[in-house]
Amino acid sequence: MSAPARPVLLVVAHGSRDPRHAQAVHALVRRVRALRPDVRVETGFLDFNVPSVQGVLESLETEGVRDVVALPLLLTRAFHAKADIPAVLAAAPPRLRIRKAEVLGPSPLLLSALERRLYEAGLTPADKSSTGVVLASAGSSDPEAIAVIAEIAREWRHTGWCAVRPAFASASLPRTEDAVRQLRALGCARVAVAPYVLAPGFLPDRIARGAAGADVLADVLGPAPEVARVLLQRYDAARAPVALAVGA
Repeated sequence: MSAPARPVLLVVAHGSRDPRHAQAVHALVRRVRALRPDVRVETGFLDFNVPSVQGVLESLETEGVRDVVALPLLLTRAFHAKADIPAVLAAAPPRLRIRKAEVLGPSPLLLSALERRLYEAGLTPADKSSTGVVLASAGSSDPEAIAVIAEIAREWRHTGWCAVRPAFASASLPRTEDAVRQLRALGCARVAVAPYVLAPGFLPDRIARGAAGADVLADVLGPAPEVARVLLQRYDAARAPVALAVGA
């Protein structure tokens, strides 16, 4: 008797007019497929790019697929995770059984990916104690999402950096350039900016402009292997059977 088919992993990306965004998303999905060739991985976009999430879901239903894990390609639980994606999934073909995975962050693996990008940009582990880092995210008007970024910065500081300050490209303060100045004022020997974003685009470009006064600007997370591993962790957690309560 053959094992039941694994649910299809549907990566739900935001989408952007900037072609670099979709390129980064597809590169990440290719890495996920390479790590787990036994899992079918599809990509759908909320806006600007094709295929749309709705289009992918309809195609899967037509093929006879019944089980899907929808994974938000997001780092925090802000508006898109709480409103946009649930609305799209609620409109899916009724014969599909869809389980929604958690967003990617926070995760220790994402901190490892941030450090990978900083080291690729020229830092070394020996630089940590003398380097202040700006954890630069896209920003959100959601207080929960902002609190998560602040907590990640505090946690990352305890791994040996001179200091870590959160910054936001939109909706919240401080901006990247302000955080760079704060770290200079603290006396850090060098300042690095680590974009806590998944793909290039308008807001990452704003982060880069704000990093003009820094010594090091890391690349976006993109298809870092640690990010691909987080995707698969979220997928596995979402498809796992729900344990029965004790005494049930």
